[in-house]
Amino acid sequence: MESFRALLIEEREGKVCSGFVRLQESQLDAGDVTIRVAYSSVNYKDALAATGKGKIIRRFPCVGGIDLAGTVVASSDARFSPGDPVIATSFDIGVAHHGGYAEMARVPGDWVVPLPAGLSLFEAMALGTAGFTAALGIVRMEENGLRPEKGPVIVTGATGGVGSLAIDMLAQRGYHVVALTGKESEADYLRGLGAAEVMLRQHLDLSKIRPLDRGRWAGAVDNLGGDVLAWIASTMEQGGTIASIGLAASMSLNTTVAPFILRGVSLLGVDSGYIREPYRRGVWQRLASDLRPPHLAAMTRRIAFDQLPETFAEYIAGQAKGRVVVDVAGS
Repeated sequence: MESFRALLIEEREGKVCSGFVRLQESQLDAGDVTIRVAYSSVNYKDALAATGKGKIIRRFPCVGGIDLAGTVVASSDARFSPGDPVIATSFDIGVAHHGGYAEMARVPGDWVVPLPAGLSLFEAMALGTAGFTAALGIVRMEENGLRPEKGPVIVTGATGGVGSLAIDMLAQRGYHVVALTGKESEADYLRGLGAAEVMLRQHLDLSKIRPLDRGRWAGAVDNLGGDVLAWIASTMEQGGTIASIGLAASMSLNTTVAPFILRGVSLLGVDSGYIREPYRRGVWQRLASDLRPPHLAAMTRRIAFDQLPETFAEYIAGQAKGRVVVDVAGS
């Protein structure tokens, strides 16, 4: 077949760089399912990988993009046939296996999920890893007993992809959602997604975190880690549950066991990267049904493939909001 376009991340003289190249299908990585990519998305992880700001890429060269959605063109896996619309996210995609920032992709069948009825390929990428992660966190918390009547749920990193989607999903399910953000200018955006309250991160005194503070939250979706997560743990209600999803502020966690043994707080690690079937497909089915965020279109922006490199800078500068879908096929 003819060559296809891809955004390739390379290491040259010890520095990470990325740019558009043309590849042949024979240069794709091994896998059972070959996909003509229609859309991908932009995640903070993608920006770190493509710019070298984070040690994300595990092998060079590598086509970036941890998410992709498209149509099967060839498959040796009996679960998939040419013409099937599919999603592939996470695992090693875009970090150690050529990813979604290319017009063609080839991946193992175990990494592929059929597009759920009710979702378009574009909507699947508006959700992407961010939506899957937010939904997985909510599923895990509700399995742990969280219910709307138990009290407020705080969401940190609220304007990011995971935060925005978590607010939308939780509010739809009847939760009193408190959005924690450092961006005062985005308060109206967050309320529009369903946040009942908006808290500013700069109003927190994180220099004086007590082992146990006044209980405020029945649940928490944390995208930041570090001192914010420590503060959340100290302010959880009895039997509260925290979904630890991200580390945008810090990988460290300096806290005590007091919230966990005196208030029965649960700290749930949410690994959206390697969770397998049938859990993975089940979460996607829920994203197409009861966890479908009602404001998905309003928080999503479409960009052309050519605009991808300049978009990474928004994420690195902390200026990104909502979700960005990359129109790889130029549809």
